Amino acid sequence: MASKYHGPINRTRRPISILIVIGLCCFCYLIGIWQKSGSGKGDKLALQVTEQTADCNVFPQTTLDFESHHNYVETVETSELTTKRFKSCEAKYTDYTPCHEQDRAMKFPREDMIYRERHCPPDDEKLRCLILAPKGYTTPFPWPKSRDYAYYANVPYKHLTVEKAVQNWVQFQGNVFKFPGGGTMFPRGADAYIDELASVVPIGSGMIRTALDTGCGVASWGAYLLKRNILAMSFAPKDNHEAQVQFALERGVPAVIGVLGSISLPYPSRSFDMSHCSRCLIPWASKEGMYMMEVDRVLRPGGYWILSGPPLNWKTYHRVWNRTKENCRAEQRRIEEYAELLCWEKKYEKGDVAIWRKNINGKSCRRTSANICQTKDADNVWYKKMDACITPYPDVKNSDEVAGGELKKFPARLFAVPPRIANEMVPGVTVESYQEDNKLWKKHVTSYKRSISLLGTTRYHNIMDMNAGLGGFAAALDSPKLWVMNVVPTIAENTLGVVYERGLIGIYHDWCEGFSTYPRTYDLLHANRLFTLYQDKCEFEDILLEMDRVLRPEGAVILRDGVEVLNKVRKIAAGLRWDTKLLDHEDGPLVPEKIFVAVKQYVVEGDEEQSTPNVD
Repeated sequence: MASKYHGPINRTRRPISILIVIGLCCFCYLIGIWQKSGSGKGDKLALQVTEQTADCNVFPQTTLDFESHHNYVETVETSELTTKRFKSCEAKYTDYTPCHEQDRAMKFPREDMIYRERHCPPDDEKLRCLILAPKGYTTPFPWPKSRDYAYYANVPYKHLTVEKAVQNWVQFQGNVFKFPGGGTMFPRGADAYIDELASVVPIGSGMIRTALDTGCGVASWGAYLLKRNILAMSFAPKDNHEAQVQFALERGVPAVIGVLGSISLPYPSRSFDMSHCSRCLIPWASKEGMYMMEVDRVLRPGGYWILSGPPLNWKTYHRVWNRTKENCRAEQRRIEEYAELLCWEKKYEKGDVAIWRKNINGKSCRRTSANICQTKDADNVWYKKMDACITPYPDVKNSDEVAGGELKKFPARLFAVPPRIANEMVPGVTVESYQEDNKLWKKHVTSYKRSISLLGTTRYHNIMDMNAGLGGFAAALDSPKLWVMNVVPTIAENTLGVVYERGLIGIYHDWCEGFSTYPRTYDLLHANRLFTLYQDKCEFEDILLEMDRVLRPEGAVILRDGVEVLNKVRKIAAGLRWDTKLLDHEDGPLVPEKIFVAVKQYVVEGDEEQSTPNVD
C-alpha cells in the first residue's frame, strides 16, 4: 500500500531535497566566510601600521575574530534613533584634556594648587567632536619595549629632554624618545634605586603589590616596578613639565593627571602598600601636615612611605637649593614630628632617602594630642575638601592584629576573600556572592578571548574597566603583559576598597565628566552595565565621545548591557567611526544581556576621506 500511493511522490522529492541541502550548505559557507572576516577595514589598517614598524609586530591580520558560536543581534531601528556623524575637532585639540585645560585652570586660585585640580566644562561648553591622532601617529611600541621607547610623533614635546637632560628622564633620538630609566633622585637608574629601597621594603616578597607615586614625572619608578609584579598608581599635574603623564601612559605605565591640592585623592582608605615621593615638590611640612595625613589615609596599615629629595641630606645640598641650614633643618624636623603623630616608624635614612613604616594598628600609638577625622566614611572622597586630620585605624582586638584585616601575599590575594567582604563592609556582597562573581568573570573573559583573539597579550596592554564592580574582569585577565585601571563610578556601590585589597589598582570617577588622562592612552575599554547605570544621569553621546578620546586608534571596546541600551549605544557609535558588532550572551539568544564589541578606526589629522564604519 505504501509503495502504491507514496512511491512516485518520494522519487520527486529526493532531487528537490538534495538541492535544498546543497543550497543551505552554500549559504552557511558564505555566512561563515563573512563571520571570519573580522572587523574589516580597521584590521587592515592595523596591519599596515605593523608592517611600517619593523620591531613592533604585534597585530595579526585579523585583530577581532568573531567566531560562529556567537550570534549577531539585529539592530532595532526606531524613528528616534538616527545616526549622527560627528565631525573632527580642530588640530589644536589633539591633546585636549577636558577637565585640565590651561585656559580654564588659570581662572582658579593658585593657592593649594587649586588651579591644577579638576575643573570640567559645563554642559554647554563640552567639546562634541572627534579628537584625531596627530599626523604621523604610529602604533606605540609593544610592552616591554614601550617602557624604554616612544614615537616622537605620538607625543611631540621635547621640553623635558632639555630641562631634565642631566637627570636621564628622557632623550630624543631620531624619531623616537628613549627613556633610560633615570630620575631626579636616581640618576643611576630606577633599578638600582629600587634595589636600595628593597633592602628595607619587602619588594619582591608578594607583600608589596600596590604603590602610589606622588608627582611621578615620566613614571620610571612605576615602569620598573612592573617587572617586579608591583602596580604603581602614578600621578602628576598638567603643568610646565609638558605631557609627563602622557609620556607615562605612552610607555605603558598606569598614570593619571592629578595633584595633592585642596581636595582628597580619588582613592579609598587603606589602598596602597607603599607610597613614594622622589623630589615631588609637595610641601609635606606645611598645612599642619595635611598632605602627609592624606597619604596616611590611603596607606595600608603596615605600609611604607618613601621620601627622597629635599629636605633630606640638607647639609650637603642647602646651598644648591638656595636655602639656609636652619630652614632645611626646621622642615625636616616638622616632617619627623608629623610622622610620629601618624604612628609611622622611621626604618631607614641614608643620603637622599628616608623610609617610614606605618604601624599595623593604633594600639601602640602614643599620641598626646591629635586632630582625628570625624567622618564616618573615609572612602567618600570625590570632590571632598581635604582636612588636616588623621584617619583613625579600624578597631582591633589585640596589638598583633592588622587593622582592617591582614592581606595574603600576591598573587594569592587576587582571589582570596578581601577583608572588606569578610567583615561585611560592602552592602549586598557576601563571601558566596563574591566567589560566584569570580567564576562568572572567568567565564566572560574566556568568551571575550574567542572574539578578540589577542586579549591577554601585549597588544592590549593599557586596559580600563569603566564600571569595575568587585574587580572580577581585571582579576580574570591578570597577566604581566597588561594592567587594568579599575574605575568605580561615583554613583555606583563603593567597591574600590575591595579592588585594592585584591592587589589591583583603580580610581573613583563620574562618567558625566572627562577622565583625568590624555587622548589615545588606552588600548581597550570594558564596561559592564555602565550605560544602564548612567541612563538618567547624562547623555550617552558624551560618555561615548569621552571613550573615543581616551581610546587609541585601532583600540577595542567591549560593553555588556541590555539589548535596548546597546542598540542606542550602537547608533551613536556608528557616528564615531567605530566598526561595531552586537553579539548574543554566552548562554544564548534568550538572555536579554548582549555584548557590544567595537574597534576604533585608524584616523589621523588630514584624513578627510573616510568610509562608512562597519555596523553588522
